[in-house]
Amino acid sequence: MTSDAQAEAGTPEGQGPVEISPELAERLEEKREELFEKFEIRDEFPQAVLTEAEKRTEDIQQEIADEVDERTDLREMTTWTTDPIDAQDFDDALSVEERDDEYVLWVHIADVTHYVDPETNMWEEAVERANTVYLPAYTIHMLPPVLAETVCSLVPNEDRLAHTVEMHLDKENLGFETIDIYKSVIRSDARLTYTEAERLLDEPETAADLLEDPEVDLAEKTELVWELADRMHEQRKEDGSLVLNPRRDRAHTIIEECMLKANKAVTHTLMWDRGVEAMYRVHPQPSPDEWSEALQEIQDLDGVSIPGEAWDDPRKAVNATLEDAPSRQLDKIQWAVMKVMPRARYMNDPFGGHHALNFEIYGHFTSPIRRLSDLINHWIVYTNDVPEDLVALCDRASDKQADAEACEREYKQFLEEVGLDAAAVNNRGIEVVDEE
Repeated sequence: MTSDAQAEAGTPEGQGPVEISPELAERLEEKREELFEKFEIRDEFPQAVLTEAEKRTEDIQQEIADEVDERTDLREMTTWTTDPIDAQDFDDALSVEERDDEYVLWVHIADVTHYVDPETNMWEEAVERANTVYLPAYTIHMLPPVLAETVCSLVPNEDRLAHTVEMHLDKENLGFETIDIYKSVIRSDARLTYTEAERLLDEPETAADLLEDPEVDLAEKTELVWELADRMHEQRKEDGSLVLNPRRDRAHTIIEECMLKANKAVTHTLMWDRGVEAMYRVHPQPSPDEWSEALQEIQDLDGVSIPGEAWDDPRKAVNATLEDAPSRQLDKIQWAVMKVMPRARYMNDPFGGHHALNFEIYGHFTSPIRRLSDLINHWIVYTNDVPEDLVALCDRASDKQADAEACEREYKQFLEEVGLDAAAVNNRGIEVVDEE
């Protein structure tokens, strides 16, 4: 076995799907149907929605060609996506430059609202569903998958319509110097998995294996965006942002930090520059007593100690503790925090801020294919017009998110009850096999 094959065999994907009997497959299906009824989750798309989606994905290249003159043409810019190996859609891409006195970071999001607007059946269905529900080895999409598989997937070497957030960042403090949000046409150079992005950072010479065009400076750009994301991550922690998963690999950190920065830039623009309502993400803080209870629970864990100087700011206390705690205690520390955290909600104004992130203003923009909030914020950014029923839409998105999380929790619990490892099913999928 080659070293590459050995490495692949050690990954969830290399282990093959989890095998189950037809009887167990039937029990899982029955459980899903029971949960969908309980939480009012619609599994099948109405035919009118599917037909509309199919029609909107015909003659893709001609429609994009017709749009080029109306948009900013970024097709010559080095651009790439980074996603899990089993991702079904690639709806966000990155570009980056370092200049003498600034960094410029571009986050390109598939322009879903070009195809899904308030006059369409797909929009109406998205409001009904409000989000994509991810169960282990089973996904209930917010929008017809054909969109994510074609026009809204930023696949390599194909022109695609995007909504770009261009951020000019001060080199010293990474603050926004200018923010520009506009419709664009992009052409991704590469589709990286997280594993490939990690390897590219360690072995820049492997870039040639990932590209059609050897002139593209992908290794250099990936290194630059990692340096920028690492600085953004450290700065966020210093500013008091709660980081419950401090041991993420570099590829995940790049995507997380760039998407947080883009979301922050968009909602900063909507609130301060335009003064419009939007779907802001508001996260209240726990009471002082609740925080004290959580910190005491963490302090009492075996092998765990909260640094003395960190107690005054609970978020920084948790961050510092997670960095030094034994791996076996990470889940318990995270659970102690999650138990006291109020649920975040979507609101039509941002005031109250986002406690966990320690952002004064925050909202979602980077996942319009799977979250209603992002879809609506794309529409507001583009039209500068706010849906009349925005408050009801905020409540709808908040409530359906809670339903999705509860459904996922109950389904995972059921998997464990029937002897399946929910994490293995999630990572490796399922294959039904007859026991002969």
